[in-house]
Amino acid sequence: MANLKAIRVRIVSVRSTRQITSAMKMVAAAKLRKAQDKIVRLRPYVNKLQEILGGLSQSLADSEVENVYGRISEPEKVLVVVITSNRGLCGAFNTNVIKEARQLVAEKYAVQNKKGNLKLLTIGKKGYDYFRKQQVTLLGEQNSLLNNTSFDDIAQTAETLMNSFMAGEYDRIELVYNQFKNAAVQNLTTEQFLPIIPSGDEGTTRQAAPVDYIYEPTAEEIVKDLIPKSLKIQFYKAVLDSFVAENGARMTAMHKATDNASTMIKELTLQYNKARQASITNQILEVVSGAEALRG
Repeated sequence: MANLKAIRVRIVSVRSTRQITSAMKMVAAAKLRKAQDKIVRLRPYVNKLQEILGGLSQSLADSEVENVYGRISEPEKVLVVVITSNRGLCGAFNTNVIKEARQLVAEKYAVQNKKGNLKLLTIGKKGYDYFRKQQVTLLGEQNSLLNNTSFDDIAQTAETLMNSFMAGEYDRIELVYNQFKNAAVQNLTTEQFLPIIPSGDEGTTRQAAPVDYIYEPTAEEIVKDLIPKSLKIQFYKAVLDSFVAENGARMTAMHKATDNASTMIKELTLQYNKARQASITNQILEVVSGAEALRG
């Protein structure tokens, strides 16, 4: 009977867990559906902006106009922006980003890290909790950006980074995040935020026939107005991409957890029925044995 009681308690516990994971799956699916529409509409616009920015940076390099956002030099002072999530229960989502950031620092910026010229900015509580225990210079947390993914709030952070780059505090700013592909797949992405990479340089997509744009108004006004707005939109796209990928990963993880709980309930129910049948059989045998003893 003690074994039967333990199995009953376990079945009740697993059913309660299945209710929680099922509810979390539905919440993540609702958030995913809403945010996915945004990123699907935004991504082609951002990709075209990046192409235009690369061509603009290349054309400004051959002119007398100074492009402060395309200042290319040896990366002595580097900032790596790591975008994770505020909550867990989303599979290997955060682990993969943290691993990618560590690999980037170890392989590309190990010298800067030893000199103390490498800094990390984390967006997401999981990344902040991990890197604050490591031997890296960590800037203040920006976890609140993931609460509502507002463009105005994210644009303020992007503007702060741009001003720091223009002031010479950093020579290079890199972004590490998960790019959304579908609910089950996220692509780890490492991209250079600043300086802007001119078209045709190594690391950019080479075009067979580069487009020669005619820019209006003047190049000075474009550098002053268009480039900052484009960089803010690019940074917003990275944060939104990570947010959508997070909810896709959580929905998939909770779906698997719900299926596993259902399978476990079936196995426990079968185990419970077998134990109950064995208990009833033993009781019948005891009754029959007692009756036979009385007759004898």
